[in-house]
Parts: sequence; C-alpha cells; structure tokens
Amino acid sequence: MIKWLRQSLSGRIVTTIIRVYLGYLWLTSGIAKLHGFTAQAFIKNGIKNPVVGPDGQPVYGWFTEILKNFVMPNINLVDFLVVWGEIFIGLGLILGAFATTAVFFALLMNFSYLLAGAISVNPQYIFLELIILVAGFNASKLGLDYFIIPFLRKKIPFLEKTVDN
Repeated sequence: MIKWLRQSLSGRIVTTIIRVYLGYLWLTSGIAKLHGFTAQAFIKNGIKNPVVGPDGQPVYGWFTEILKNFVMPNINLVDFLVVWGEIFIGLGLILGAFATTAVFFALLMNFSYLLAGAISVNPQYIFLELIILVAGFNASKLGLDYFIIPFLRKKIPFLEKTVDN
C-alpha cells in the first residue's frame, strides 16, 4: 500500500484528489473566518471543560495549561494564525505547493482542536492527511511541487540525497 501511494501513477491521482479536496475544505474554512473570527469562546470552553478520562480527571492537563497560560493571553495572535494558517494550508494543498509542509501544519491544527475537546471533522481530516503524508512527494507531483522540489534539491545540498523522486 505504501509503495503504491509513494510510487504509482494511480496512487498519485488518488492522493491528488484527496489533496485538492482537503485544500478546498481548509481554504473555505479559513476564508469564512476572515471577518470577525475569534477563538476566545472555544478556548475558554477548552479550559473550563477539558477532556476527561473514565476516572473524571483531565486527560490532557498539560494542553489545558497551554491554553490557559499561552493561548488565552495571546488570543489575537492565535486568531490570526488560525485564519491565515487555514488559508495557507488550503492554498498549499490545492496548488500542490509545499504540500507535505501544509499537511504537517494541518495535522498540528487538527490535533490541537482534538486536544481542546473538539471532535468535529478532525478525525476525518487526520485520516486523509495521513494518506497524503505517507504518499510524500507523489501526492504533489501533479502540482507546483513538481517544479519546486527538484529546484530546491539542486539548490540545497542536504536535500539532494533523498530517496523519494
């Protein structure tokens, strides 16, 4: 399965469809948040009602502390990063430009939402993003990475010796 995702033409086509679909979802979500978005109520809820285990104790207490001590005091920065992060993730995935990097940051955002207690579409997105991540460069060969990655491999010496062409 991994070899198929990473090397075959049919795997490239399937992962391109998944990549563009996810990109559209991320981009439209970010655009919808451009005017008047704030994560303040969501973060407050994540702090007030953390994810608890069967014993009634918070499962991710360390993440609740991050929300309380870093995210809330910097809510304006977080709002900016969420909106523009979603937009740039969407553009990267749709255009196939730095797609693996875009998927990494998409996964980071999805896991952050999960740790704060929001299930929503995050498990579905994570599943699809992992497929793209496993496919690697093959997932974005039908995109701008077809031109970007070889150029970077020529210009940055430590990237030349990669297995995935």
